Amino acid sequence: MKKLTWKDDLRPVPFLLAFFVAYVLFTIYPIFKGMQMSFFNWTLIEQQEFIGLTHYINVLSDPNFWEAFGNTSLFVLLSTPTMVILALGLALMANLNTRLQTFLRGSFFIPSILSVSVISFVAIFMLQPYTGVVNNLLQAVGLNAEPFWLATPSLAWVSIIAVTLWWTVGFNMILFLTALQGIPDELYEAAEVDGATRQQMFWQITLPQLLPIGRLILLLQVLASFKVFAQILLITDGGPGTTTRPIILYIYEMGFQRYDLGYAAAMSYLLFMVLLVLSVIQLRLGGKEGRML
Repeated sequence: MKKLTWKDDLRPVPFLLAFFVAYVLFTIYPIFKGMQMSFFNWTLIEQQEFIGLTHYINVLSDPNFWEAFGNTSLFVLLSTPTMVILALGLALMANLNTRLQTFLRGSFFIPSILSVSVISFVAIFMLQPYTGVVNNLLQAVGLNAEPFWLATPSLAWVSIIAVTLWWTVGFNMILFLTALQGIPDELYEAAEVDGATRQQMFWQITLPQLLPIGRLILLLQVLASFKVFAQILLITDGGPGTTTRPIILYIYEMGFQRYDLGYAAAMSYLLFMVLLVLSVIQLRLGGKEGRML
């Protein structure tokens, strides 16, 4: 019996082995290899001499790094709260029992399945200064201004944030919608019997029930926003100038345009430490709030 049990325990191993090998090769190994690279002068061709923490010291005194980090932080501060609030509002609309329920859910979610190259091309096409759809709509409502959306720093940020919200809000909307459908109907029925209004039901029942998934969405969105890269690369390429260049784009430029992989790896691990600290803080705050509730 013991021999049979031992064999039964080993049966899943061949099925898990392929994933485990791929995970080690493409996730675990690159993590430690990148850490090694950050301590060397490393190019695309060869590993050079060991320099210790020199790259990390140089990064902390690099004004371009701090500019890119500031741009990324600005994007996080502007996009994350807007994303959470917009996703919640869309989920409430998609949860309404109307004939348009299926249409609303589909239209809100479909952009999130598009590739970043597609949404970037659409954004560039719509934001052209003279022939773009957005400027034509502005002229149609009586505004004769021709704003250069991608050539003005403030408007470029507005454009990037708007495109990112349109592209990714559907996923967060689905998470909120799932949580909404998991709230027991008995809570609303009891509140209605007690004479509660719809506003009171939202603030006293719906919102508290959505707090756990809201904290998860906030954490995921902060991490995703700090890693913003592809849409900025394709839409503005960090411009005008470097006013919209995020930290990941600067890492990409140092590693694959200037071929300084060691310096790029050091920046990557500093960003990792920032994300780790932010994640721990959010999880700790979320745990305290949960105990208080």
